[in-house]
Amino acid sequence: MAVVANLGFTSDSKSKSVVLRAISCNLGCLVIKMLPEKTYDGKAILDLKKVFLKQIKEKYKDWYDAVQPIPYIKDRLYCVDKVFVEGGIEYLDSVEGIGGRGVWKSLETYENVFNTSYVSSTRRILEGEPGYGKSTVTLQFAYDWCNPKLTSALKDVEILILLRLRHLGGVPSIYKAIKRFILPRDTTISETDIEQILRNSKSVVVILDGFDEYPDQDSTTITDVMTIIARQMFTDFEVVTTTRSSFLPKKYPPLTKRIRLTGFDDKARRYYIRKAVVGDNDESVRKIEGYLEDNPILSDLCQVPLLFVIFAHMTYESEHFRKLNSVTSFFRYMISCFYSHMRNKMDDENVCKYELLENDHRTLDKLAFEAFSGQSQRIVWNKHKMCQLVGQEFYDQYIRIGILVEEESVDIIDDPGTPITEHVQYKKEVRFYHKLFCEWYAAHYLTDYLQRNPSLDLGEFLRHLDPFDVQYLYRFACGIGSDSAEKIIDYLKNIEGGDKFAILCLLEQTGKIDNIKETIRQLCYEGVIISGSDTLLLQRASMQLLEIAARNEAYHILEQGRI
Repeated sequence: MAVVANLGFTSDSKSKSVVLRAISCNLGCLVIKMLPEKTYDGKAILDLKKVFLKQIKEKYKDWYDAVQPIPYIKDRLYCVDKVFVEGGIEYLDSVEGIGGRGVWKSLETYENVFNTSYVSSTRRILEGEPGYGKSTVTLQFAYDWCNPKLTSALKDVEILILLRLRHLGGVPSIYKAIKRFILPRDTTISETDIEQILRNSKSVVVILDGFDEYPDQDSTTITDVMTIIARQMFTDFEVVTTTRSSFLPKKYPPLTKRIRLTGFDDKARRYYIRKAVVGDNDESVRKIEGYLEDNPILSDLCQVPLLFVIFAHMTYESEHFRKLNSVTSFFRYMISCFYSHMRNKMDDENVCKYELLENDHRTLDKLAFEAFSGQSQRIVWNKHKMCQLVGQEFYDQYIRIGILVEEESVDIIDDPGTPITEHVQYKKEVRFYHKLFCEWYAAHYLTDYLQRNPSLDLGEFLRHLDPFDVQYLYRFACGIGSDSAEKIIDYLKNIEGGDKFAILCLLEQTGKIDNIKETIRQLCYEGVIISGSDTLLLQRASMQLLEIAARNEAYHILEQGRI
């Protein structure tokens, strides 16, 4: 009797590869032969690197050539370089800080993220609020590396690795992640090859996009991602981790440099309008800018690059946007435009069914809320499970509109007896077009739940929903339901820093300040302090509070020239 078996053990970051082959088994005697480990000489590395670079650049091109400013217009895709506009960017200068807290200082350009004169560390955290363009910047980095210019900070970087962390749940090895999510399915490059390529490269930049969406950030299993961020692996590589400002890694080296995106100012907005919307049409530029000048609340919302991009493209086609005066009315009208666009493409007999699915999204609301209210935020779902929960017809409609987006992911099946051909399984995952859309639907669930449970202990129910992490969820909820808004605002007033944020939520109810002048006057009377250590949300809330007070004389003069 003879048995032939192949036992392959591929490498990870902790061990070398070992290949064992069972040659024969006769009368209970198993003969095992050790095969020699693959060797890597200089020529072999160069040949592998050439193939590797070609394959990862092809993948990055697929990504940076598919920027979609308006979700429902799937046939209007842009190269990131055609629409990318720099907003404000700052770095934390710990040297000039007081009491070890540091001072945020302006960084002239996004390219200076890799300029050691400003950011002299191999570990960087690029932070920003939702919608501020963190992922877009990473695509611009990929474009700059693939299409180097003489002035580019990445022109001398030999290899750039860009990984979207939301995909890396259950993938502890960085080499495995690169093979699965960047290289093509039919690549002949192994995980061991990838390790050798990286270790034999003169300069490597690793970009880890979306730490706030990383499923294994609290895992008890040690992963390469967490080890890299902690600078216990790839110590000489340049590493940039993007995340929300309120969701920094719990452990990162003291010398890690923090950089943050601060949104669009007037100059950036004007440049985007010209670059991506109207070209050199000065009249159209002035018209769109005029809408913002006439509506301070809308102007404040459009400091968020994502909202401004949607506003600029859609306002160019419809002027209704200029009348909106709250983030809720802005988002409600935007969503209605998505649906209207799709209805216009449908046959008359399908419209009624379409409108029913448009108005009844309670299951999706619940899924969105549960994604935020758990211990960790996981806002990616398995396509099959999502279809089972919301229904195939509903799912197809929301994919068609662009509110939901499909992405390919990979599962590794290690169960005993799994055939080799089924060891790697590709699957579809689904997420919202952007986290703000997830907050929109979660807010619907929150308002509905509060209406059905009037005696609910709000502090306990919302214990995992930090308002400074999911600010739009709270603002949307106050704009959607007036009954629940009162409870939410009372809750916010009783948490640290929540009084200023409560003002923004009050404005969501009507977009007017007639009913809240006394509250504003009281807050200003007690004094409004804007600190450099405050989050950008708190700073903006304070500034908007003062602007409203100044326009409506809802303040108390302490000294001449001071509010």
